[in-house]
Amino acid sequence: MERYLKKHVLSDIRQKIIIITGPRQCGKTTFSKHLFPSYDYFNYDAAEDRLRLQKKVWDRQKPLLIFDEIHKMPQWKRWLKGIYDTEGLSPPIIVTGSAKLNTYRKVGDSLAGRYFQFRLHPLDLKEAYHLWQPNPEEIFKRLFACSGFPEPFLHDNEIYYKRWRRTHLDIILRQDLIDLTSIRDIQGIETLVLLLKDRVGGCVSYANLARDLERDANTVKRWLQLLEELYVIFRVTPYHKKINRALLKEPKYYFYDIAQVEDKGARLENLVACALLKELHFIEDTTGEKMGLHFVRTKDGKEIDFVILKNTKPIYLIEIKWASNTPADAFKYFRTYFPDAQQIQLVRELARETSYPSGVRICNLVNWLVNFNL
Repeated sequence: MERYLKKHVLSDIRQKIIIITGPRQCGKTTFSKHLFPSYDYFNYDAAEDRLRLQKKVWDRQKPLLIFDEIHKMPQWKRWLKGIYDTEGLSPPIIVTGSAKLNTYRKVGDSLAGRYFQFRLHPLDLKEAYHLWQPNPEEIFKRLFACSGFPEPFLHDNEIYYKRWRRTHLDIILRQDLIDLTSIRDIQGIETLVLLLKDRVGGCVSYANLARDLERDANTVKRWLQLLEELYVIFRVTPYHKKINRALLKEPKYYFYDIAQVEDKGARLENLVACALLKELHFIEDTTGEKMGLHFVRTKDGKEIDFVILKNTKPIYLIEIKWASNTPADAFKYFRTYFPDAQQIQLVRELARETSYPSGVRICNLVNWLVNFNL
């Protein structure tokens, strides 16, 4: 598979260290190994590789050097900075990891000015279609049942996915989390994940979660932050600028592994959230533009599922429906606050696409996600 980031990484690889982050098993290592016909590869989880890295012993004649999970090394940024400052990019360096760069707080000197970061996401409708160009409906069904993580997606078997899912989350919570933090209350975090699955698409109250978990709210917030840093979930915050009675604090949480969400309506919204976030990260990482993904909701229940910002300016209002060819009432209310934003209602089961004088477009969800560019 020639992943969507390939040409952009190759364009930058001789100018900066390339850091590729993203969910565990989304294809970061495989992607890196397929950039050049040969490479020297080190995984910090392997004891032998750790010893060689400490001595800085590798094949400098190879066209590429890959450091995997090196963020687990104490003072890894200082170590990497030293290599860059003394040897440059001979050979080019790729660093991959399933934890965000800010997972470690005590990492020594900054790499500022020495790297470009790319966030690799699981497959979505747009990427899968352009890789294989089969029937978009078939891609949707496979994503919906097996998620966009390459291994279960390519197997296209729901039972295989469910078996993969158990080990995938178990590795994150019982290996990565313990490696990165001093937290040992794994059962509490597992329960938090289960609670979040039932709250996808809804505003999350930290106080309610704390009560359900019998923990304090600060503990719950810290656990949520860790799950974000490990790419299990991502947060979408409310947009409230100059909107009367808008919610200010309660966010929504979505999963990178969409197929584990049980309710089909919530799973559909989660699928769209993943596709939008992937596109926004792509734009940020390749152009430097500042993008934002939010939702908007008033205290009396008027809501639009997603508001997309470009350089702080709202450019899209997006509402998700399983089956409805009638524009959501919320468009009428919010268009006065977002007069320049495109109004899109994405519908899973839609007989005919339409548009209205108000500016609302009713679009087939699958077709729009296959072709959209923000």
